[in-house]
Amino acid sequence: MRTGSQSTLQARTIRDFGDQWRRFRAGHDAGFYGSVAHLADTFGPLLELNRLAGARVAEIGSGSGRFVNMLLDAGVAHVTAVEPSASVDLLRENTTARAGRVAYVAATGENLPLGQFDFVFSVGVLMHIPDPRPVVARAFEALRPGGEMLVWLYAREGNEAYLALAEPLRRATTRLPDAVVVTLSHALNVPLSGYIGACRLLPLPRHRHMRNVMARMSWRQRTLVIFDQLNPAYARYYRRTEAEELLCHAGFEDVEAHHRHGYSWAVRGRKPS
Repeated sequence: MRTGSQSTLQARTIRDFGDQWRRFRAGHDAGFYGSVAHLADTFGPLLELNRLAGARVAEIGSGSGRFVNMLLDAGVAHVTAVEPSASVDLLRENTTARAGRVAYVAATGENLPLGQFDFVFSVGVLMHIPDPRPVVARAFEALRPGGEMLVWLYAREGNEAYLALAEPLRRATTRLPDAVVVTLSHALNVPLSGYIGACRLLPLPRHRHMRNVMARMSWRQRTLVIFDQLNPAYARYYRRTEAEELLCHAGFEDVEAHHRHGYSWAVRGRKPS
């Protein structure tokens, strides 16, 4: 059962993300960052894109619609997009040309409609929920027998050096006005750009992530990623065992984890047939 403090924290996190997507509404989904190639890179060997053709899927925490559009581009027949924040209007706006293939649910993940989905996705969302177990349980209920849930989470493994810097900084930035955090995010993009360049030559911490993902983003997209790290009220970095247990606890079988570029976890589980 969610405590009062957890509910307050979750409400603030939802508000933070709604403000974030509206602040970065223009151009953040262009290029690689909004492409099917990025979808494939996010889940690696856990997701064969040809299996999405004609599928009925749900996404929990659709934000501004970036992954909804990726899934549609990958050939899914229909997406149920679940988004509890004020950015649900932006989600509709960014997917309006394909509205016949999208259903919008302005609610939290526990309210995902029950409906024989082939896949349920949640990308970069569950680690911002103090207790994500009810959301995963609802996804399990909503899937058809044999259907799959795929989630992407921050990893603790591979981020030790980064977290030594980021966690103390977050204790300050989560209390600052958004405008200040945006300015700081632009400022931090300068050393980040230098670090990306150094990672092209040296095996520095998170070098695979820097080379394969961050280097392929625009300045604005990298600023959004920095802001995304500094602003949300709650963020958890999962160990592999914790990430796998999240799905196992809900009843998923054949649970697998992929350490994406050595800094995050993609996890897949199958509902028993």
